Amino acid sequence: MLAFRQVHLDFHTSGLIPGIGEKFDKKQFQDALKAGHVNSITVFSKCHHGWSYHPTKVNEMHPHLKFDLLQAQLDACKEIGVRAPVYISAGLDEKEAVRHPEWLFRRADESLSWAADFTGEPYFHVLCFNTGYMDLLEKQIEEVMQKYDPCGIFLDIVSIQPCYCASCRNEILKRGKDPRNIDAAMEQAELVYKRYAQRVEKTIRAYSKTCTIFHNGGHIPKGRRDIAQNDTHLELESLPTGGWGYNHFPLSASYVMQLNKEYLGMTGKFHSTWGEFGGFKHPNALRYETALSIAYGAKCSIGDQLHPSGEMNEDTYRLIGAAYSEVEKKEPWCEDAYNIADVGVLSEEAVHTKIANRDTIYNGDIGANKILMEGKYLYRFLDLQSDFTPYKVIILPDTVRLDKKTAKRLADYVSKGGKILTSGQSALASDSDTFCLDVGAAYRGPAKTCPDYVIADKEVGIGETAHVMYTQGFDIKRLKGKCPLYRQPSYFNRDTYSFCSHRHTPNNPDARLEEAAVFTKNTAYISWNIFSDYGKTGSLHHKKIVMYALDRLLGADKTIRVSLPDKAVVTLTEQKKRKRYIVHELFAHTTNRGTLSGNAQEFKNIEVIEDIVPLYNITTEVRLPHRIKNVMLEPQHTALPFEYSKDNLTFIVPEIDCHQMIVLEY
Repeated sequence: MLAFRQVHLDFHTSGLIPGIGEKFDKKQFQDALKAGHVNSITVFSKCHHGWSYHPTKVNEMHPHLKFDLLQAQLDACKEIGVRAPVYISAGLDEKEAVRHPEWLFRRADESLSWAADFTGEPYFHVLCFNTGYMDLLEKQIEEVMQKYDPCGIFLDIVSIQPCYCASCRNEILKRGKDPRNIDAAMEQAELVYKRYAQRVEKTIRAYSKTCTIFHNGGHIPKGRRDIAQNDTHLELESLPTGGWGYNHFPLSASYVMQLNKEYLGMTGKFHSTWGEFGGFKHPNALRYETALSIAYGAKCSIGDQLHPSGEMNEDTYRLIGAAYSEVEKKEPWCEDAYNIADVGVLSEEAVHTKIANRDTIYNGDIGANKILMEGKYLYRFLDLQSDFTPYKVIILPDTVRLDKKTAKRLADYVSKGGKILTSGQSALASDSDTFCLDVGAAYRGPAKTCPDYVIADKEVGIGETAHVMYTQGFDIKRLKGKCPLYRQPSYFNRDTYSFCSHRHTPNNPDARLEEAAVFTKNTAYISWNIFSDYGKTGSLHHKKIVMYALDRLLGADKTIRVSLPDKAVVTLTEQKKRKRYIVHELFAHTTNRGTLSGNAQEFKNIEVIEDIVPLYNITTEVRLPHRIKNVMLEPQHTALPFEYSKDNLTFIVPEIDCHQMIVLEY
């Protein structure tokens, strides 16, 4: 099993810096880990600069390192029972990038990646695995396995991206295809990654059958289970202050929790992101981020960067200890815990994109994730291989057109009592503009004005005035069911020669209202890209409309209802062997404070947590298949009074200070 309390100890160190590791002290290193309550730490064999931190026959040791730092760290960890996977920079090796231009990854315009050239931005350059570099990397991995017998190998900066170096271009040409064709380039990228992963696996398994392997690309692509199969476990890199934000991890975790692999959430101790020396989060931020990980079924990892001197920063490990001391107490209720979900979201990313990274934006996914979190629904994101049957409602957000196979699976799901919420052009056939699921409507095409406006029945709860819908709407003809939403057009579309005011044209109250939604017993269709609208603009009426539709479909079958504010999080897990459920309730106040700068990360907000505002007397109602015998606050070991009304269990959580687990024993 993965350890719950991990540190990812970066050590990317320039060859120009002297005195590497001179202040490393075994006891000081161990004391820092103890202060941080750390039980696993990833230590470096080779960094992005290309240097090894141990004697080597196949690479070069850092020119200012005089001893085997890796072995010293491994020995120190073993002595106190701390796991120590070994890090190898795979995609970056700056010393070799300078020496071997023929090994460089190239874009279609011949520019490089990450830094575009060698005369501008001071940054690293990605190498291609389809060159002689792969032979060198394989030898480096083999040397680590031979000399150190590590418990795990972490390979960094690896993903499937089209490369246009001479080696890749020539291989495409040999297959009789054109490198300028993106499909041919992507086919090549897939082949290169597959060969890379196979060679790594073969090399490692020649020495160990139990060594863990993880290939890090900064994002777990939804829908690419074949990529995930190369990993023994998954590490979800998601530094909220580093450009990922606090919504990224729940979106990623709610997908990978179905893949039958252990996974962890990787945040950082930094105020901003990787490579920041002397930057520190508030302890409350790490308390919340690690609690969020365990609430979503993950283990925890916190990123740090070791100073070139080799001395551990004691303030950093006191900071980490503030979070991990709490995680340590909570572990018994998190081991082998399975997250429960009422709602499945068929991910836009999984349907549309074979290759995604953390900057891949699907606003329908983002909006659905935010609405479900803020609305306190239990949910997962799905791909086309997912089993739909466990979910009470399946959401198809905005752009999920369906092939015949998926349409049949969803129709079978509905015929057996499942329910579907769809919007925009979702549920249209992949090859025609007709609905391939019975949503009670016929599709007629894009609405004439955009933005336009929604007017809702009173029961929807947004008032009876016109509310703006920024994203494209679609005209429909209702064939059956009920219509609670109506479209009101604007006077005209905004144009150079026809515009009104600062932003967009107002609604035309004299225009005829058009039916814009259809609700049947088992389906709800909303004829706007409403999830994308919420993902981009976050207007309250978008969320209320979706929640109205979801609550109507779920009815009394919604598993949990809580009186938490919108920024709070609730999840529910089950430990079947221990016959108990665990409700996780979390809350922290986030604020934007500054922006990231440098290395193509300008204009991304730094979202921070400083204050934890306690919440009091939170009413929680759950509907479960088992009769609950005891309700306990953990790890406080405090019993809570509870009552049943028919099949619904109700209790009041007296206080939430960042995170509270409520254990329901059956």
